[in-house]
Amino acid sequence: MAEETVLPIPNLSLAQDFFILKQPAFDHLHEHARHDLLAGIEADKMAPYYRLVASTDVLPLDDTLVTRMEKENGEELEAIEKRLKDAEETEGESEISDALRAKATYLTRTGEKEKAVEAQKLALEKTPGLGARIDIALTLVRIGFFFGDHQLVIAYLAQADALIEEGGDWDRRNRLKVYRGLHLLSIRQFKEAGELFIDALSTFTATELVPYHDFVALTIVTSALTLSRVDLKKKIIAAPEVNQALPELPVLADLIKSLYDCHYDKFFVALATLEQTHLLPSRFLSPHTRFYVREMRILAYTQLLESYRSLTLESLSGAFGVTVDFVDNELSRFIASGRLHATIDKVNGVVETNRPSLKNAQCDTVVRKGDILLNNVQRLSKVLY
Repeated sequence: MAEETVLPIPNLSLAQDFFILKQPAFDHLHEHARHDLLAGIEADKMAPYYRLVASTDVLPLDDTLVTRMEKENGEELEAIEKRLKDAEETEGESEISDALRAKATYLTRTGEKEKAVEAQKLALEKTPGLGARIDIALTLVRIGFFFGDHQLVIAYLAQADALIEEGGDWDRRNRLKVYRGLHLLSIRQFKEAGELFIDALSTFTATELVPYHDFVALTIVTSALTLSRVDLKKKIIAAPEVNQALPELPVLADLIKSLYDCHYDKFFVALATLEQTHLLPSRFLSPHTRFYVREMRILAYTQLLESYRSLTLESLSGAFGVTVDFVDNELSRFIASGRLHATIDKVNGVVETNRPSLKNAQCDTVVRKGDILLNNVQRLSKVLY
């Protein structure tokens, strides 16, 4: 297990509140986000971050508040510097490391990115313990997530991975899965992210990165898109960790159950609700919302069409709870782009599936690989003889 509880420093929920306040479309969420952001800034005495946020006009700059926080920041850093100087003059390596980590942690807490990153790097260099070094690397990853610095995230995920391979404990290994999964999610690698999230589902401890129910929500979002119907039932719908959290995630419960039970009209409603409540308002999912919604629609259409050789446009529109024109236009677009294997007979109002033959695909694969093998054998025979 980790030596101590990992604190949410920096607090990623504040970055989420900041993101919401920058989105005019979510003005109904602004009051709550503004209250939580200001409360978090005051609680952690985040004078540098407060100035950054206020510079974007999402919060007014309270001169009295920022002056008071800057005074407290200066006093605290002065005390830490004195402690560090004493450790360097009279104490040993362990005490110096502790002081360096205390300074790095405080700068990270106040949201002064450049100084925090430099302090964390110095602490990483001077800290002897493997577990503590892993924690510092993960803190640098959190700083990257907090400020949207993808290069920082990538660099210190790699370093944390290398350190864990040297002998990290199971708790840090499992926390790293969540960190890597969140990064993969942010770059639209949903399949890989979902696999890591499912692996960490029963042993989740990375509450410093994301609250548990939000983690379950992300696991459902990624898995609904990437898992087969059988695996969705086995790994998500039947998972006790998911079932425990589902009462607090009704939209996601409707999404996966209606998809699995083939209630496509309810699925479309749940997907539209999910877009507004979980995808667009999320820092990590918002850039991928259009992609995700489109792919989920294709998944639902594919799942229905696989069960039939042909369907009328009217029955399809009825199944999805939309108009015939909507289904016609959407299927036409997906068929033209090669995402659905079907044709539309507009005269008779019928959609006919034309799935590629599995046997033909296997035969093509055998022939292609056979040609490669024969070429390699011929080249080898020339060398030998």
